[in-house]
Amino acid sequence: MSQSKHGIDKDLIRDLAALLKETDLAEIEIEQDDFRIRVSRGAPQVPATFIQAPAPAGRLPSETKMEAAAALEPADLSKHPGVVASPMVGTAYRAPAPDAKPFVEVGDTVAVGETILIVEAMKHMNEVVATKAGKVVAILVEDGQPVEYGEPLMIVE
Repeated sequence: MSQSKHGIDKDLIRDLAALLKETDLAEIEIEQDDFRIRVSRGAPQVPATFIQAPAPAGRLPSETKMEAAAALEPADLSKHPGVVASPMVGTAYRAPAPDAKPFVEVGDTVAVGETILIVEAMKHMNEVVATKAGKVVAILVEDGQPVEYGEPLMIVE
């Protein structure tokens, strides 16, 4: 029996490794009194294969809607002078209740302090109010959409 300076039986480890190889087992574990040893085979490295998905045949409605919004708005909406940004991380709701009509629609005129959205965070509904009076020209979130802190929610001009 060949033992290392730590009292580990090297022959036992070699025998267990050979047993793994012979039997195609993935792991062997032995436990006796205060002694426990586990020998396992590492997963073989398989090179990653990437397959490119074919392009969709037609345009999706959401793509057209997003392109239209991009054409009307500057590339970085957070710098738009009429942006209303999310005050916190949460879920945006456009209406006070699931079956209620939205607070505002595109084209509506809003006053300073008027509730235009709700952001739910930790089961608490937080009203988002218009920071300036004007006309709602873009609503950038869907009802029930997760939002980040500072994310543009709406444009008021």
